[in-house]
Amino acid sequence: GRKWRCNAYADYMGFILTLNEGVKGKKLTCEYKVSETVEKLLDLLGTLDRWINETPPADQPSRFGNKAYRTWYSKLDQEAEALVLAVLPADKCAAAPEIAVYLKESVGNSTRIDYGTGHEAAFAVFLCCLCKVGALRVDDQLAIVFKVFNRYLSVMRKLQRTYRMEPAGSQGVWGLDDFQFLPFIWGSSQFVDHPTLEPRHFIDERVVNEHHQDYMFLDCIKFINEMKTGPFAEHSNQLWNISAVPSWSKVNQGLIRMYKAECLEKFPVIQHFKFGSLLSIQPIKP
Repeated sequence: GRKWRCNAYADYMGFILTLNEGVKGKKLTCEYKVSETVEKLLDLLGTLDRWINETPPADQPSRFGNKAYRTWYSKLDQEAEALVLAVLPADKCAAAPEIAVYLKESVGNSTRIDYGTGHEAAFAVFLCCLCKVGALRVDDQLAIVFKVFNRYLSVMRKLQRTYRMEPAGSQGVWGLDDFQFLPFIWGSSQFVDHPTLEPRHFIDERVVNEHHQDYMFLDCIKFINEMKTGPFAEHSNQLWNISAVPSWSKVNQGLIRMYKAECLEKFPVIQHFKFGSLLSIQPIKP
């Protein structure tokens, strides 16, 4: 695939890996700082969530791709810039139109009514831009993953469930998950050096139910178990294979490698990213 070797790629991967280090060995329920910007981002996501309640699925014959999603999306399309303005510090208002593009890109495609890892990446780019303009800071790391990204995930799951969205660019049974990737990376990092829970434990439903409030990875497994029927090894083969890896740090490294190869180096996922002043397309100086 075509390589995305420019500052945007380096910035993006740097952002993902910084957060990966930040959450290492920490539970979702641990103590961390919650800044005003984080609170505002949670309000923004709360608004998107409320709009789902206000836009019930349409009565239609086809099972997938409920058309009411387009109504929901058009609301975001109209309001995105205002939503972003409400999050930005006053002196950074000029960045709102560009940052709003990533927000709109992060919730799925309104033509195809699908959602996948490219949309998820757009949300991470959205957060990365907020860091670049100084709205989010280094000490917001834990809140970015545990509060903001986690809330984003719950809204995306609600969208996927409510409007029966199709997986975008999914590799079917060979993919990691139909919709997400990042929470598996960060979620495996949370488990690094855990005294008792090993990768083999996440396929045990009792472990999942007991610990999903503390661990992002298990929360993803819980959602898969709710959405899919049949043996886990059949519907989620890649994850089943991962459960055989001896340590969480190996799982974490393997997922990062897979993410670079599967998600970021396959051009279609990122071809619609808009490159502007914040994420420049300048080649990296050798």
